[in-house]
Amino acid sequence: MYIWEKTSWPALSCDEAQILPLLASVSREQGRILGRMETLGFDLKSEAHLRTLTEDVVKSSEIEGERLDSDQVRSSIARRLGMDVGGLAPADRDVEGIVEMMLDATGRYAEPLTEQRLFDWHASLFPTGRRGMRKTRVGMWRDDAGGPMQVVSGPIGKERVHYEAPPAARLDHEMAAFLEWFADPGDTDLLLVAGFAHLWFVTIHPFEDGNGRIARAIADIALARSERSPQRFYSVSAQIRRQRKDYYATLERTQKAGLDVTPWQMWFLNCLLDAIEGTQTALNSVLAKARFWERFAKEPLNPRQIKVLNKMLDGLEGKLTTSKWAKIAKCSQDTAHRDIVDLIGRGALRKDPGGGRSTSYSLIVE
Repeated sequence: MYIWEKTSWPALSCDEAQILPLLASVSREQGRILGRMETLGFDLKSEAHLRTLTEDVVKSSEIEGERLDSDQVRSSIARRLGMDVGGLAPADRDVEGIVEMMLDATGRYAEPLTEQRLFDWHASLFPTGRRGMRKTRVGMWRDDAGGPMQVVSGPIGKERVHYEAPPAARLDHEMAAFLEWFADPGDTDLLLVAGFAHLWFVTIHPFEDGNGRIARAIADIALARSERSPQRFYSVSAQIRRQRKDYYATLERTQKAGLDVTPWQMWFLNCLLDAIEGTQTALNSVLAKARFWERFAKEPLNPRQIKVLNKMLDGLEGKLTTSKWAKIAKCSQDTAHRDIVDLIGRGALRKDPGGGRSTSYSLIVE
């Protein structure tokens, strides 16, 4: 029996005495990171916000097995936020759609979550009405034309059903109850509201596809409300991606248990705590990037050098070689080599140990 089949559904609850110490820790760390952000200038806060949103969008899609180009995501977000980050890459419709949804969730966190808003989000996730080769019902609740909504794994003929959602005939009623509660969750702490909302929404599973990403966006609304800010400085989706196997296992256990969902809330709060603590590393990266560019503020660099250096500062995968520089900057290897030699002379790059065809270069970050 799934939790939605219980007589008292959807009266989710948790043991507040058990959860209070962890809740206090999360709230304290949340306040600490927000306080640290307030000490930064506008540009650094905006850069941290851009990094977080980019990671959030990319990792939320990865959880569902979809890989987005992070450069496209970053460019799409920067354009929508009116940020001048240089070298903006054009973004595909799929990227623009999920960025639009996430920015609507966090930027308009104080506005009501309605059925129409959810339909709009869903339509933005699937701008062509398809996911890959498969057609998807867009901007409307799922139906049961192809059988019950199930979460399944394994090869054909040996499938394992992890979860079966409520019948489509119940969706209007189920979603009305969810939206009414989300509009007025009473005196429930908003950090707990985020966990309850995530679980409740994915349990209903109202859409044919995209339920996980929308559930995480709804949780982000609750978190933004708890901070009273549209700016995000930590990504729960990125942390869930790192713990994806445990995430799905915890969901499955919870959806097959009772309406006391304390274990789920403990897992969600620990995930949230890890996400906030992980932000310290990202913030250090933002500060290091700012210090790096301060060193070269008065030294003119060409657009190719600025583009590749920003790539490195944002975490370039693999080692930088002349051929990789040429590919990123869209120039010849001779030009790439001259750019690199110039930056070595300026103290921005160093040659790594080794040589020959495998010669690589690293940033000098003070």
